[in-house]
Amino acid sequence: MLLSLLPSLFVLGLAALAAVGLAQSRPSPLQNAAERSVAARALALALVVQAIHFGEETLTGFPERLGALLGLPAMPMSFFLIFNLAWLVIWVFSVPGLRAARAAAFFAAWLLAIAGMVNAIAHPLLAVAAGGYFPGLVTSPFIAAAAVWLWIRLREATEPPPNFPS
Repeated sequence: MLLSLLPSLFVLGLAALAAVGLAQSRPSPLQNAAERSVAARALALALVVQAIHFGEETLTGFPERLGALLGLPAMPMSFFLIFNLAWLVIWVFSVPGLRAARAAAFFAAWLLAIAGMVNAIAHPLLAVAAGGYFPGLVTSPFIAAAAVWLWIRLREATEPPPNFPS
């Protein structure tokens, strides 16, 4: 089972490291309440689009097809479901957390922004490698667009580290 999870865990691990760095280095000043509110709405939209994307992946066999394409065993559907549902719940709770400038909520939001943009690249590449449709392809541009919008709103709600070009 672990072997089937390695590609996803590797990519998500890199995204998580980047999200930690962003959450730690880009605080949201108290005066940015309006920007945090807009970022929270962007997060809410992105999580709805991510839920739809997750639905497409689930209904079209992403866990099995990814393993087969990479020459690995299928990812257990139970792991795929629990992992994705847990993150959807985390993002739901992060919406009010962004408004309150909670660092954990910013980490979760940055992670969704990064992962959503990675989807814009990964799903078309997987479709090319598969020689046709690959699960998640149809909704990948929508999660990518929502992720870019979320990224922009998160940047506006936070400030860069001192002496950092913005």
